Amino acid sequence: MVNLATFVVSDGVAVITMDDGKANVMSLPMQQAVHAALDESEKAKLPVVLTGRAGILSAGFDLKTLSAGGQPVFDMLNGGIELAIRLLSFPSPVVIACPGHAIAMGVFLLQCCDYRIGVAGNFKYVANEVAIGMPMPYSTIEILRQRLTPAALTRCVLLSEVFTPTNGIDTGFVDRVVATDAELMPAAIEFAKSTLALNAAAHTASKKRLRADSLVAIRAGLAKDHQDWKKLFFN
Repeated sequence: MVNLATFVVSDGVAVITMDDGKANVMSLPMQQAVHAALDESEKAKLPVVLTGRAGILSAGFDLKTLSAGGQPVFDMLNGGIELAIRLLSFPSPVVIACPGHAIAMGVFLLQCCDYRIGVAGNFKYVANEVAIGMPMPYSTIEILRQRLTPAALTRCVLLSEVFTPTNGIDTGFVDRVVATDAELMPAAIEFAKSTLALNAAAHTASKKRLRADSLVAIRAGLAKDHQDWKKLFFN
């Protein structure tokens, strides 16, 4: 069995690596593996670096599950948003090291971490829901809203615009871009280590204050999404 998400401690930092050997789809098993790694990180009270495999963070939800419909797809979609909420609320600092493409649920996860580092290259940051015929979920609009610039938010949600590391900082998709893949993890671990100088209780309390309204909006959006998903996937 493939270990979909690994947890290791590197230089005082909890490193969680998603790797399904393919596109890192956010299937229920992948979500469960990431939650398990986050559990270990939370027990250790360490800052976190979340990353993917070479060239890709995640290509989004599992299309086979989506096409099958029924309870599994509902659980997968709901689970993805619950994972996003957990990352937004995580008590320790979370750095995401995006090694390439971030598509659909992958780009939503990218917006749920405290500091986001991408790598230069021909990589896509895109929420392609409208392009594939799915109205953008209420909850994911709120996830995007709390990080993207207003102009980028409109283009992302309504036009499925493809953003890149080149314009990722200006549009709010990432905070920093390194030049090569070899620089990505060292930069992410070094930044995560720097957060050890913060007061942990103050960080957690400030995160709750900063994101309180966004989390309420995401939860309210998720309740609306549940109604839409039942119509879409239980017919």
